[in-house]
Amino acid sequence: MLLGVNIDHIAVLREARRIGDPDPLDALGICKRAGADQITIHLREDRRHIQDSDAQNIIALSPLPVNLECATESSMIDIACRLRPHRVTLVPEKRQEVTTEGGLDVIGGYDKIQKTIAKLHDNDIEVSLFIDPKESIVVASRELGVEWIEFHTGRYANLYAMLYGNLSKTNHTLVEFELPRHTLKEMIKTELHTIEQQSAQAKTMGLQVAAGHGLNMQNVKAICAIGAIEELNIGQSIIARSIFTGLEQAIREMKAILDK
Repeated sequence: MLLGVNIDHIAVLREARRIGDPDPLDALGICKRAGADQITIHLREDRRHIQDSDAQNIIALSPLPVNLECATESSMIDIACRLRPHRVTLVPEKRQEVTTEGGLDVIGGYDKIQKTIAKLHDNDIEVSLFIDPKESIVVASRELGVEWIEFHTGRYANLYAMLYGNLSKTNHTLVEFELPRHTLKEMIKTELHTIEQQSAQAKTMGLQVAAGHGLNMQNVKAICAIGAIEELNIGQSIIARSIFTGLEQAIREMKAILDK
């Protein structure tokens, strides 16, 4: 299974002090040496971590393909068309969110997304849509003519964290937090089945399937077992582990799980 390493959180650390260190650009060679298959970055409208100069330098200099996540806002698409990464993943974006909370509203925003995809394709950029694992959304994504979809795994990851005790009551957004353990286990089983079912459906439609959000060394194994998923994009957990092990080792450990 392919691994895209999201290096946004290196920039998060840099922006905490508004200085030039650490530089996400320094991670590129390490990611390649460690066996990563792709670099992923999210250029947000509020520029809370990755900056325009980061995106430009990373796309120009990366030895690996670059997956640029961005909103469908026209100025962001103009930047993407100018920089021409290997892939653009269209994501929803809200200023007040800590991180992306769900999938793109493909059906509600169909016309705008269609025009955005056409513009990216005109600039020879393949397109992925970051979506929730729902049949109607998968079908709409196929109709839009994208090459990839990426399933949002945040709900699965949150349920897993609730069950195994590493999600505090102060940082969750799901009302299921107080549910008993056996109920959470069933909810995790259902969510995994949904992701597996929709991944298989997408593959039969000719879509390439990725997944990501909230994945770590503990919860990723069940996602890896879904055969239709070809690629995972993982960031925060790798960067967090790298504080203790170093970035190369953290990537190698994650890649080893994906390759089992």
